[in-house]
This record gives sequence, C-alpha cells and structure tokens, in this order.
Amino acid sequence: MLHSLDGLRQINTLSVLLRMVLAMLCGGLIGLERGRRHRAAGFRTYMLVCLGSALTMLLGQYLYFMSTHDWAAQAAELGFRTDVSRIGSQVVNGIGFLGAGIIIVTGRQQVKGLTTAAGLWASACVGLAIGAGFYECVLVAFLLIFLSMQLLHRVEQTLVDRARNLNLYVEVQSLENISDVLACIRDLGVHIHAVDIDRGRNGSGPNAVVYLRLNRGQHHTQIMTALSELDTVSVAEL
Repeated sequence: MLHSLDGLRQINTLSVLLRMVLAMLCGGLIGLERGRRHRAAGFRTYMLVCLGSALTMLLGQYLYFMSTHDWAAQAAELGFRTDVSRIGSQVVNGIGFLGAGIIIVTGRQQVKGLTTAAGLWASACVGLAIGAGFYECVLVAFLLIFLSMQLLHRVEQTLVDRARNLNLYVEVQSLENISDVLACIRDLGVHIHAVDIDRGRNGSGPNAVVYLRLNRGQHHTQIMTALSELDTVSVAEL
C-alpha cells in the first residue's frame, strides 16, 4: 500500500471531500454506458449508489472513531460498540433488493437487466472501498469494471453473433402458421431443440420461442432471410 496516501485514509475534512467526489465520479462514469443504452439504471442511479455506499462506510468509520475517542466514556457506560464491516454489509444486502427490481423475464423468454443489476452491485462495492479509503483497490476495480461495461460489450456482441445456440422469437398471424415457420427452419437443416407456443396476450398475436442449434458454417442471417419471405410472419427476432 502507498504510504503517501496515509493522510487521506484518516477521517478529516479533506479525506471526506475526496472520497465523496471520487465516489460520484466513479459511479457516474460506470453508469454512463447503461445510460446511453437507456437502461433502467443509468448515470445518476450509479452515481447515487456509489455515493451512498461511500457515505455508509464513512459513517461506520466516524462512529467507530467517536466511540473510541470523544464518546469513549459514554460508549463504555452504555456498552455501545460499532462494527464498521457490519454497517457496510447492509449496503450489499440493500443492493440485492434494488437489483432484483431491475431484472425481468420478458414475454420472449429473455432475461433483461442482469448487466445493469451487476453493475449497480459492483458500483456499490466500489463505493464501500472508497469510503474505507482503499484507494489502490478503487483504481484497479474501477478500471476493470469500466473495461467490462464499455469495451467488452463489443467482444460479447461478436460472440453472440457467432453463437450456434439461438432463441428465435416469432409472431405469426395464426397458430397454424407456426408449423410453416418450423418447416422453413427445418428446410435449412437447422436442429430445433424445443418450441414454446403462446396464443397471444397483451395485444400481441400468436407467437413462439424456438430454441435452435445451427450447423457449422451457418449464420443467423440465413434464418432471418428465410423467415422474411414468409407472409404469415409478423415479427422475427433473435
């Protein structure tokens, strides 16, 4: 650890100001990518989560310092004890509830919000590290989280585009048309693992989620092109 930062690890005005500003900066930058994609939690949400986490950790340190110095006599008389780690652990538990509200399973059998929820949890942990004054850990964690959310998205998209196992969502005009879709897919030599059929709800027409596995050399565009030629298919998405 860098001894030159020892002064900033103590509870003083400069240290508190630095930690609060650093928490807002790190949380905001992590949330930029989510905000650009119009996710449920974006720039301000990440900023507030990180800031609140840092404040919680600072509060724990402050209570511990005061109970062992200025409030020592009163604390001993009342049996008051402060465990800094227990206060910080409540942040992690609280973020679990916040993240659970973001994660949803759509009618197309797709899970949405996992990355946003994981980002919030990571942002909260960064805030706790900032509040504790663990600056070296904050720098490494922030760079890795920022890299994961900003740059690795392209790598993930490339892997998805090359994936052989797919979930195909289709909407058709009537339930009888689903057999036409399945026949079209089989004509391409694509293996169908399973089919989930929905008669239609909330204003949408009959639809199905088809679980596929492509053969070597096949690409997603072949399936989408073939389905686009069917007049009975209203929507087709991977």
